[in-house]
Amino acid sequence: MPGQAVAIVIHEGVQALDVAGPVDVFTEANAFLDSSDRYETILVAADRDPVRASNGIRLLGDVTFEDANGGFDVILVAGGPALPGAAPEPRLVEWVKAAPWHSSVYGSICTGAFVLGHAGLLDERRVTTHWQDAPALAAQFPKAKVEPDLIYVRDGRLITSAGVTAGIDLALALVGQRHGAETALKVAKRLVVVAQRQGGQSQFSPYLSAPADPDSPIARVQDHVMANIGGRHTLESLAAAAGMSTRNLARHFVQETGITPHEFIERARVDAARMMLEGSDLPLKAVAYDCGFGSADRMRIVFTARLGVTPAQYRASFRKADPV
Repeated sequence: MPGQAVAIVIHEGVQALDVAGPVDVFTEANAFLDSSDRYETILVAADRDPVRASNGIRLLGDVTFEDANGGFDVILVAGGPALPGAAPEPRLVEWVKAAPWHSSVYGSICTGAFVLGHAGLLDERRVTTHWQDAPALAAQFPKAKVEPDLIYVRDGRLITSAGVTAGIDLALALVGQRHGAETALKVAKRLVVVAQRQGGQSQFSPYLSAPADPDSPIARVQDHVMANIGGRHTLESLAAAAGMSTRNLARHFVQETGITPHEFIERARVDAARMMLEGSDLPLKAVAYDCGFGSADRMRIVFTARLGVTPAQYRASFRKADPV
């Protein structure tokens, strides 16, 4: 018997990478595990007919909803581009409703969270999904506590991931929880994932908040910040760079990007620091200075609040695993 039986739920229009990413993580993990403790991944579908993924390829379930009636350690519902805008197939919802009784851990990848919502499994629970679909998830299921800025969220036995490739991070987290961080990091290297992203790590890059017009005053402000990441930036200095009043800058920045100038600056600094921590051996105080935090203590506070790890822990995640 396998150490862990993992069911991944597929459906018409499923995102293929939501399925393939986690499956590859669990399969690669088996290379580092004893035969008695390996993963078995099982695709569960409504019936025996192939389902067509959103990219056009066809997938075939290993078992049907009727036959898959329990005994799983993990159940994950894969997402699909159509799920935020249309109710999922009733048989899918009915089967997923019973997931908490059929598994030890259950959850979703990307927009699979909408299926959980229709199944009534998100009420009063912390969850995440693709950042573009987080507002729709919160609107459709107002009792859910949607965290739009996280790679994955664990709330008791419920685990949900952000968009598409974040399903790999979720699967790596499950491997790490059962078999240790070393095994998870070895799997990440086998898959050429630079390092496992932490659950609390933001799924946003500063560039995702770029305005539609790259020549707009707001874009000039963002370019100015990124080009001078180590400098001191105030609302007044940013307004001068944009040729606007501070009041107009603050208002238009939020309108065009959805975040405040301060939020953008902090995200940009964290992103710059992450790249330096990943790619250099500079002392933490040098990274903090070059990225505009002022001190290593301040950088540690911001990292801990945003990513759930300290800069030292973040850097160490790139160095723990031996090459494979």
